[in-house]
Amino acid sequence: MAFEDKIKQLLDKRVEAKLGGGQKRIDAQHAKGKLTARERIEILLDEGSFEEFDMFVTHRCSDFDMQNQTFLSDGVITGYGTIDGRLVYVYSQDFTVFGGSLSESFAKKICKVMDQAMKVGAPVIGINDSGGARIQEGVNSLAGYAEIFQRNILASGVVPQISAIFGPCAGGAVYSPALTDFIMMSKENSYMFVTGPKVVKTVTGEDVTDEKLGGAMIHASKSGVTHFVVESENEGLMMIRKLMSYLPSNNLEEAPLAPCVDPIDRLDDSLNNIIPENQNKPYDVKDVIHCIVDEGEFLEVHRHYAANIVVGFARFNGTSVGIVANQPNYMAGVLDINASRKGARFVRFCDAFNIPIVTLVDVPGFLPGTGQEYNGIIVHGAKFLFAYGEATVPKVTVTLRKSYGGAHDVMSCKQLRGDINYAWPSAEIAVMGASGATEVLYGRQLKDITNADEKAKFIADKETEYNEKFANPYNAAKYGYIDDIIEPRNTRFRIIRALQALATKKDQNPMKKHSNIPL
Repeated sequence: MAFEDKIKQLLDKRVEAKLGGGQKRIDAQHAKGKLTARERIEILLDEGSFEEFDMFVTHRCSDFDMQNQTFLSDGVITGYGTIDGRLVYVYSQDFTVFGGSLSESFAKKICKVMDQAMKVGAPVIGINDSGGARIQEGVNSLAGYAEIFQRNILASGVVPQISAIFGPCAGGAVYSPALTDFIMMSKENSYMFVTGPKVVKTVTGEDVTDEKLGGAMIHASKSGVTHFVVESENEGLMMIRKLMSYLPSNNLEEAPLAPCVDPIDRLDDSLNNIIPENQNKPYDVKDVIHCIVDEGEFLEVHRHYAANIVVGFARFNGTSVGIVANQPNYMAGVLDINASRKGARFVRFCDAFNIPIVTLVDVPGFLPGTGQEYNGIIVHGAKFLFAYGEATVPKVTVTLRKSYGGAHDVMSCKQLRGDINYAWPSAEIAVMGASGATEVLYGRQLKDITNADEKAKFIADKETEYNEKFANPYNAAKYGYIDDIIEPRNTRFRIIRALQALATKKDQNPMKKHSNIPL
């Protein structure tokens, strides 16, 4: 074969590979409102930066006449490129080839980019759109999934791992995204479940749709499996780029520093009036967050799940930080099982990747009741406490209003190695609120008072006395548990100064194989 013919053969094979399962299947993908695997990569990465691996790989199965059904790339596009000039490794499952089902060759392609990402310290982004294991390959496809899972586990805490679900993700396939740091789902076309509606119907008799069983909003609001829900794939791919801007490439680097034109000493007078005079009245803690961060920009994580706590990424003077904040606007900001799990997971991610943590506290305690106790609020609350106590990154805490009981301890208190702990003048730091404390402290005396008016006056007087003593930050400041009481409008400046002072912080945990976090 002449050299020119060999060049033509190469170019023809590239054209064939880029067609995936063929134009008819590409058209069917578009008809569903879905992009192809290659189109997704083109949108995600910087223009012209993608370098593909294994374009000419095919499966090796000969059962069920599979030797006569081969497609170049074998259903997954893999390689590397850049996002805002920073190296990332990607794989994108191609639904046009055998429904995106995973074969042994398919798995080896993914494992190759994951291995390479670990060697060079670059994030891994996986775009999932797959019917699951390729049945014709039997145990080889199951082994392929396990090979991927093992790499997800080893990469955890070493390089960021992000999963986008833009189609089906079922059976064993769900566990790779579940092992990654962040999951994103598109509203219309994505779903995740271990067992599908047909199996559910057979085993339990329950009729349920794909959407109701494992749709994006189900996993965003009920299970907490997914961190982000997007209206379209394009929006999702842009959000991944945005998320990446807050993250370092690996656990040995600092998060990227962004230019900041927002003055560090910018005062916001609205913060001086944001806490209602009635201590039981709600307000939106996101208003506080938007006031104090650079340009008011806040990328919320897990927005639809456990709304009583808010977590996400922002910047202070260009420095990437993770924010954890109780939300008085939902369930009074009380901590429950879901909020504890959500907070703990986020804190541990930030700590793994050297991202400082800013905590805004307004928490009345843990949610009481048999539902919480029977389902293990003790263990789940301990996860959150453990995460803060284990974290060695800079930790700045600002108590806005209530900080009661065990929940006070959990929320990055001084004794959990909170580095700099501030409080607003509105802060109330105590074992419990005035009403409950009065019942405990004066229960016997209250029993002896039979006159209703006298009892009401006695309770009111004792609650006032308790509030004067404890419903302020000065008692905690007296013992050094609060480093300073700050004017609310000056919060941005004080946090930035604190983060600057902590930039060279060195802290470490005892040598161990790994901790045994209460799971």
